[in-house]
Amino acid sequence: MNEQAIKQALLQQYPYRVELHAHTAPVSGCSEVSPAELIDIYKAQGVDAVVITNHFTYHEGLDPADYVNTHVAAFEQAKAHAEQYGMQVYLGAEIRFTENVNDYLVYGVDRQRLFEIYEYLPYGIERFRREYAMPDSVFVQAHPKRDRMTPVDAALLDGVEVLNMHQNHDARMGLAALFAREKDGMIVTIGSDFHHPHREHEAQGLIRVAQLPKDGFALAELLRSGEYVMEFAREYLVI
Repeated sequence: MNEQAIKQALLQQYPYRVELHAHTAPVSGCSEVSPAELIDIYKAQGVDAVVITNHFTYHEGLDPADYVNTHVAAFEQAKAHAEQYGMQVYLGAEIRFTENVNDYLVYGVDRQRLFEIYEYLPYGIERFRREYAMPDSVFVQAHPKRDRMTPVDAALLDGVEVLNMHQNHDARMGLAALFAREKDGMIVTIGSDFHHPHREHEAQGLIRVAQLPKDGFALAELLRSGEYVMEFAREYLVI
C-alpha cells in the first residue's frame, strides 16, 4: 500500500477532527476571540469538536467560585453556540501553578474538579500530583520546551503536547518529542493553541478520531486509549 492509500484509509477510519487546545477572551486575556467567534472560525474549517482550554491560574484574594464560574461560563457559551452546527464542545483547562510559568492541559474536568484543582495551584505540581487523584482525567504538559519552561519529572505527567502550533512561540517540538519518550506509555498530543484570528492559526494541529466522545471525561479515556491520529497543518497525518 502506497503513502496516499495509507492516508486515505486513515482518513476514513478517523473522520472526525478535534481541536485539543484553544482559548477564548476574556477568560484567557491573551485571546482575541469570544467563545462564539471561536466556534464560527472552527466550523468554517470543518472541525467537528473543540476543547476550550482557557488559562486557569491562581489569583490572590479572588473568590474561587467567581473564577471557576467565569471559566465554565465561557465553555457553556461556546457549547450553546456550537449546537446550531452540530459541533461538540468539551470543557478543559490549561492550569499553571504559582511555582513557575509551566502550563498543563487537563482533559476530563467539570465545575467541581476545577474548584478542587484551584486549591492546589499555590502549592506546585509535585504536591498536586501526589495528593490529588484524577483517574478519569488526563494531565498533559503543554509546550514543555518553550522558552522559560522549567524542567519537570516526566513521571508526574500522563502526557506531553509534542506538537504545539502557536505561531508566536518556538515550541521546540523535536525536544518535546524526546521528552515524551522519558516515560513509558506517555500520551502524545497535538494542539493549535489557538488565540488569534486571521493568522492561519486555527485548526493547525488536530486529532482525528473514529467517533466523537460524549463529554470531556470520555475524551480523556480516548486519549488514554491512543485510538486517534494527529493532523498537522491540515494536510499531514502523524500516527
